[in-house]
Amino acid sequence: MGNDRRTFIKQAAGIAAASYVGFDLATTAYASSLSTAADGTADTLTGWYGRPMRWAQLAFVEDDPGNYDLSFWMEYFRRIHADAACLSAGGVVAFYPTEIQFHYRSRWLGTTDAFGDVVAGCRKLGMNVIARTDSHACHQDAHDAHPDWIAVDAQGNQRRHPSDPDYWLTCALGPYNFEFMTSVHQEIMRKYKPDGIFTNRWSGSGMCYCEHCQKNFLAFSGLDLPRTNDPQDPARRQYLLWNQKRLFDLWELWNEKIREINPGASYIANAGGGALSPLDMKTIGELAPTLFADRQGRSGLMPPWTNGKNGKEYRAAMGEKSIAGMVSVGLEEKYRWKDSVQSLDEIRLWMADGIAQGLRPWFVKFNAKLIDRRWLPVIEEIYKWHYANEAYLRNERPFARVGMVYSQQTATFYGGENARALVEDPALGFYQALIEARIPFEMVHDRLLDSEHIAQFRTLILPNIAALSDSQCRQIRDFVQDGGSVVATFETSLYDEWGVRRKDFGLGPLFGVTYAGRVHGPMLNSYLSLQRERDADARHLLLAGFEDAVRIINATHQVDVKPLNGKMLSPLEIVPNYPDLPMEAVFPPPVKTHDPALFMNTFGRGRVVYFPGDIDRTFWEVLDVDHAKLLRNAVLWAANEIAPVTVEGPGVVDVAVWGQKDSMTVHLVNLTNPMMMKGPIREVILLAEQRLRIQIPDRRKVKQAKLLVSGKNIPFRIEHASIILDVPSIAIHEVVALDFVV
Repeated sequence: MGNDRRTFIKQAAGIAAASYVGFDLATTAYASSLSTAADGTADTLTGWYGRPMRWAQLAFVEDDPGNYDLSFWMEYFRRIHADAACLSAGGVVAFYPTEIQFHYRSRWLGTTDAFGDVVAGCRKLGMNVIARTDSHACHQDAHDAHPDWIAVDAQGNQRRHPSDPDYWLTCALGPYNFEFMTSVHQEIMRKYKPDGIFTNRWSGSGMCYCEHCQKNFLAFSGLDLPRTNDPQDPARRQYLLWNQKRLFDLWELWNEKIREINPGASYIANAGGGALSPLDMKTIGELAPTLFADRQGRSGLMPPWTNGKNGKEYRAAMGEKSIAGMVSVGLEEKYRWKDSVQSLDEIRLWMADGIAQGLRPWFVKFNAKLIDRRWLPVIEEIYKWHYANEAYLRNERPFARVGMVYSQQTATFYGGENARALVEDPALGFYQALIEARIPFEMVHDRLLDSEHIAQFRTLILPNIAALSDSQCRQIRDFVQDGGSVVATFETSLYDEWGVRRKDFGLGPLFGVTYAGRVHGPMLNSYLSLQRERDADARHLLLAGFEDAVRIINATHQVDVKPLNGKMLSPLEIVPNYPDLPMEAVFPPPVKTHDPALFMNTFGRGRVVYFPGDIDRTFWEVLDVDHAKLLRNAVLWAANEIAPVTVEGPGVVDVAVWGQKDSMTVHLVNLTNPMMMKGPIREVILLAEQRLRIQIPDRRKVKQAKLLVSGKNIPFRIEHASIILDVPSIAIHEVVALDFVV
């Protein structure tokens, strides 16, 4: 796609140049202001939360006490410049001398204090420390004394742990968490005064039908617990609301009890993420002073940019609050090889993409006893580089002008059990297309579409965001009316926020269409016909890269729509599906007119592109290059402005653009690899020269440019309001840093 990408960039730049008035820092900053910590660095709260840059986690196993080398870990933490640690304390197993009945102490603990020893060592190094607890299971004595603490299945059976039947699964919404684990957290806080408590698997192991859940849900809703996962079932809908409320009540309770003992500490839940995450990210963003993205590695057919996606999804709700990205040194597959070591370049790539997209690195080591040591030099290499370049990694704002919306309510109430296919796959397809197009972008939460949160963006992408409220539709219309642009697909806005189908699109006037009453699919053997512009031989700019094509494949599902303003000229028209067998019948029936496959509209001062097909989801399934081109062209045509950065050259590169106090950085992560869609990678394929054109923020002058990974200054030239420079090569990660004149 390299040549036609360059062609399109030049064409788009020519169109946008007339309206381009400069790249203003003020238009891209997050709404809430940054406070300043005592050391002069940017912080988000009057606490410790923004300080740590490099996290270490030791997840003890029960036989660690007395069997691991404490001095090794303290020296390693010092050497890699780790400035915060997450250490296993209690819950399933206590690694300190607990005095709480039924708080099971490690059989190897004896008279020692494994947790306390590591806490003391970390504090001598000046590190922040949070205590890790795990509340999802308990031992037989707790079960026998408090059978009401145990999770119960729909048939009324208490649930043993599926991995280790000596343990019992606990109910997250009853007295085990609200009473017992509250006392555990209070004891840890009184004894050790950690900076916070972080709990693994705190939200339960699926639905529970114990006596407490039955009673509490009945009091909340007047209904019995549901026996279906259908989000349109009244009891299921109420359960989803009650479950969230109960968990947030628990979060706030633990926060309150922790702060009564140590006002500078917080409860930090292991929660959050994208559309498929069960807890509302808007509320999480309001509760959490910091968060940790627990997506420790890729598995199955998962692209390496997934770690950067995690960071963007968290940041959509967290704003400028610090977010650490957990990275396991072992394989993250369904077979749970917890003592394994990942491919070393896979660790480098996964961590690099997280850093590029604003995550602070956090390595996870299960089992404090070293079995396979191959990962140690890799983490040391990354952390030392990160420490040396910390000033360029304390990001204050992203400069991306494109935002891709994700919607938990669409996943929950429209997608239901099929949310991955209906909601996540369209997002993954559009994400991949933007990566291939090298377009820097952020994620946007659909409950944060107010002008305060989306002012930095010129373009919003709605990949089948089907469930939108009237208020959300109004916010999107206002955004476009004021000069923003939108690219939307398939059933976007055809359902309300509860997943109930409307009579027409909530954004119909924006799209320029009305719903015609039917959704087709899956369609076999359907195509898109590429049309020339009226009274001209030229193709529409949206068809850049298709100069020698007359027809491409269609999406597999299509919403039947009618234009609001009669016949619309569209650069794409639908060739309806026709037989694919017998071979003698494989030809399209003669028809005089074809329906548009793409609607391009102007609304107020903004532009809109609407695809009635699920082209993004189809792209993710088949990865057809023509669909990638269409999605790229739609975004660039809708944006109609010069991008903050353009990157030309071979390969697949994830691009991020950040501003710091007195600098600007462009991260380039080389995803080019034969194992890109199936880890772990086998080798690093060195990318050849990349040319960057970087827009200089208004009122800033560039003093020098340097490459942070290569560790050298590079020449550049100034052209109008742009810096142009060449990056000679990229292995896994390179960072272009522009120092501003102060």
